[in-house]
Amino acid sequence: MRQDPFGNRSGQGYGAPRRRGINPRFIILILFAGYAGYYWMSNRQVDPVTGENILIDKSISVEEEKAMGLQAYEEILSKERPVDPNSPIAQQIRQIAQRLIAKVPEVEAALAAEHGQQPSGISRDFEWDVNVIQSDQANAFCLPGGKMAVYTGLVPVAQNADAMAVVMGHEIAHALLRHGAQRMSQQKLGQIGQMAGAMSGMDPQQQQMVMAAMGYGFLLPYARKHETQADAVGLMLAAAACFDPQESVPLWERMGQASGGRAPPEFSSTHPNPETRIRDLQALMPKAMEYRQKYCR
Repeated sequence: MRQDPFGNRSGQGYGAPRRRGINPRFIILILFAGYAGYYWMSNRQVDPVTGENILIDKSISVEEEKAMGLQAYEEILSKERPVDPNSPIAQQIRQIAQRLIAKVPEVEAALAAEHGQQPSGISRDFEWDVNVIQSDQANAFCLPGGKMAVYTGLVPVAQNADAMAVVMGHEIAHALLRHGAQRMSQQKLGQIGQMAGAMSGMDPQQQQMVMAAMGYGFLLPYARKHETQADAVGLMLAAAACFDPQESVPLWERMGQASGGRAPPEFSSTHPNPETRIRDLQALMPKAMEYRQKYCR
């Protein structure tokens, strides 16, 4: 190959264009995006109760969820202080729970039928247990497998059995809809994104910005959707168990007052604000009253 007077080989002088390859970072991001897309599509299934396509990792079985729920329940009870099971409040809470639990198969089947689906029937294998925990928290929970607890701080906010049933029905709905497994699957997608950012050479600040955008654009709306679904299913469950679903509206008015306006803006929260919940519940009220008339017997 001939050389020019300055010793440069032909084709490699200052005026020659430089060869550019594909940026390895771009390749890494494309590969991770492909894997995330494959994970998303291969783990989709229809939720019979809502009729919606949901993401649940196929490796997460109902039995595994139950085991994790039991472990979490035992840890909570080892640290918290359950009230005397023979106390009036504990007996009343258990009676509310029993009425709700008795209607779970019927309501689950009715909601699935609305979407042309057969109910999953996962509640048949639930090993229900209910405790009341001494705490100022106005809260309750139902873990996968049917392990439930109500905090005493919720009692003065609920004020009556109907409102308490709305809250407990909401918590049972989370377990029926397998929201825990959905969140675990969603977290795996988030981990895939974090790995992609780290391996593609993003600095920590860039990774933080990407995860924040993912949180506001996807993760938080996803969590709020779960709350809205649980509100709807829980309301039907309370109505079918002969509780008054109309008590859900003053309940959330009191919940809003109890927060003292300290709740974060809805777009940055895992929960809808009380005003949104009240509007949604009012829209569902005709259907809830139909469920009460049909299944309350």
